[in-house]
Amino acid sequence: MSRSIISTEHAPAAIGTYSQAIRCGNTVYLSGQIPLDPATGQLVEGPIAVHIQRVFENLRAVCRAASGDLCDIVKLNVYLADFGNFAEVNRIMATFFEAPYPARAAIGVASLPRSAAVEMDAVMVLDN
Repeated sequence: MSRSIISTEHAPAAIGTYSQAIRCGNTVYLSGQIPLDPATGQLVEGPIAVHIQRVFENLRAVCRAASGDLCDIVKLNVYLADFGNFAEVNRIMATFFEAPYPARAAIGVASLPRSAAVEMDAVMVLDN
């Protein structure tokens, strides 16, 4: 089965030895996104809601670069440096997704790249 690299300037460039996403057949594996502004490469500023929203916007950009969208995500992993922000993730996620929602894991972690407060990765399945 062939693999293809998915890349877009509308999401932050990879900051390590990885791709923004890899498509294998009709499945797309999206690398973790932290709340980096794709234009500046810097973490967004403001309350946690701004950070969570930026992560979803980054994921959406990569989904669209792969000819999909957030509604095609079947599995979402959420990593939080402060699990007290979990309710805010749910609130903001409801503005980006509709039922049926993807399967999801939420994990509290000690730290994230660039001292981010939140990171998410996903698996997307496309019909074509």
